[in-house]
Amino acid sequence: MNSISIHTKALVKMLMARAEDGVQMSEVFFVACGGSLVDLYPSKFFLASESRLLRSDLYTANEFVHAVPRVLGERSVVIFCSHSGATPEIVEALKVAKAAGSLTVSLTYNESSDFAAFSDNNIVYEWGDEASVQNNPMAITLALSLEILQHTEGYANYHEFQEALLKIDDVVTAARNKAGERVLTFAEAYQNEKLFYSLSSGASFGLAYGFAICSLMEMQRLHASAIHSGEFFHGPFEITDKKTNFIVLLNEGRTRALDERVIVFLKRYAKNYIVIDAKELGLDVLPDSVVEYFNPILFYSVLCDYREALAKIRNHPLETRRYMGKVEY
Repeated sequence: MNSISIHTKALVKMLMARAEDGVQMSEVFFVACGGSLVDLYPSKFFLASESRLLRSDLYTANEFVHAVPRVLGERSVVIFCSHSGATPEIVEALKVAKAAGSLTVSLTYNESSDFAAFSDNNIVYEWGDEASVQNNPMAITLALSLEILQHTEGYANYHEFQEALLKIDDVVTAARNKAGERVLTFAEAYQNEKLFYSLSSGASFGLAYGFAICSLMEMQRLHASAIHSGEFFHGPFEITDKKTNFIVLLNEGRTRALDERVIVFLKRYAKNYIVIDAKELGLDVLPDSVVEYFNPILFYSVLCDYREALAKIRNHPLETRRYMGKVEY
């Protein structure tokens, strides 16, 4: 039994126990901060797309604490993620959900995390170059969301989704190998640039946002902003010129047309842009019915290589901070 099966079986057991007590889950909230919030975004998009009965929403932790959803209660599943397991806002948010009687699930890399005590099911995920992609928080949360949907109302593409989860490691490994030379070319060409715009759509917009605020702003102290591909032509495209830098994450699936429209425009009016195409990198081997939800898993792994190459050529280690963990805030 792989670790995803262990996590999902534990969740299904808890859902069944609540159902036996006459409690049917009606909403799923995803709560985290920063990069961990990005890990939860694809699952929120998945449930919003596929569920007819479940309300789903994504909250940054401190807002969840200060603006508690009125519906929060015993019919709510709340999934939390914190790499350290000690983020104060996350711990407080867990307490809020627990006090409301919600079913709480937490994900962390820290085996002795602070918030495990407030969680009904604490999951310790894998991390690092040797870790299985399907055991990272983004994939685990998708697997949990799949089971919640299946248990609550059923899901026609349940088995296709499980098939994709089993294949994603091999797909990502091949994609990273294929992108190897491009990563180095990007770092060489953009090492002295100070401003980037990242664009995507669908399940991957959260990843575009995360690459901007975490990989570029936090880890490299570079100015960056994420733009939804569907919003690009409603204001942001006015900044396009031959000097502005764009990174476009081209999805495979229903929202691909939104990203392609951006690329057509950039080809005409821009010069400094790169396109990372999930289909060209091999994601299209996954079942058509569920492939779109796996775009961000592929993009995250590949973009980790992009940011590492950029950090190396700029001589700015990814771990360097001047405020985070250094001062009071």
